Amino acid sequence: MIDIEDIQTAAQRIGSHIRRTPAIEATQLKSPLGELEVTLKLELLQVTGSFKARGATNRLLAMDEADLAKGVVTASGGNHGIATARAAWMAGVPATIFLPSNASPSKIEKLKAWGAETRIVGSAWDQSNVAALDFVAKTGAAYFHPFADPHVVAGQGTVALEILDQVRDVDVVLVAMGGGGLVSGVATAMKALSPKVKVVGIEAEGCPVLLRALEAGENIGLDKITTSVATMACAKTDDAIFEIVRERVDDIVLVDDEEMRKAARWLWFEMGLAADLSGAAAIAALREGRVAVRPGDRVCAIVCGAGPDAIVG
Repeated sequence: MIDIEDIQTAAQRIGSHIRRTPAIEATQLKSPLGELEVTLKLELLQVTGSFKARGATNRLLAMDEADLAKGVVTASGGNHGIATARAAWMAGVPATIFLPSNASPSKIEKLKAWGAETRIVGSAWDQSNVAALDFVAKTGAAYFHPFADPHVVAGQGTVALEILDQVRDVDVVLVAMGGGGLVSGVATAMKALSPKVKVVGIEAEGCPVLLRALEAGENIGLDKITTSVATMACAKTDDAIFEIVRERVDDIVLVDDEEMRKAARWLWFEMGLAADLSGAAAIAALREGRVAVRPGDRVCAIVCGAGPDAIVG
């Protein structure tokens, strides 16, 4: 699907349109994260509030202007939709975003603030996506897939380039997973530039789509999704994403919704960070001891999305 050159090209293309987010050490903690050196890559401070702005912006800037004439459309659990709405705003064209019924109200409000039309269809992303593709067929709008698009994956992979520049001698990178676009981009960059780095994906216990596919040896889907975290709910990934994860991701671990909620509260209390539940997934995996790490390992946890979950939950 992509290689390191695609990610480096994406970094050049989007550099003046996104933020180089900070990476800060998690120190001076009331409740430490074990005997580890943990750095937080703060993608929740990215424009639109998540790493998704990288992929959507790369997708936009790689397109011909004529292809955008009828607007853009996507299906999203929230964060990719906001990033796509911002891309449409940049291009001066309308955006229509299809969302599942469990999408966060705060993310729907952000979508509207970016000028997008929102449509609630189904109870999971896969159902919303069917409606989005039908809309594309009827209108000719440009479709921005949240993870199964090479330009989107390459854009997400630019996070890894910054981590390698910001975090000295990183040993492990923790990445929340929904459809797998972020972890695919990060793992592609890491294995090309620093293959010793262990890339660990974190899935919601109620939607272990890639873990179950790897166990089966093929890209099977899930019959049922029980997580309430819309940004981590995908019943089946793309075949190309599955192959990248199989080849380049070292491990996948699971955390449940309540563990993510507790981790979001930890981030708010300890670091003053308002992360959504997917943004707290990496910290949840560390706090619950799910990640195989050694004392002294230098761990980078990507805090991938913003939201009020720890504040109002």
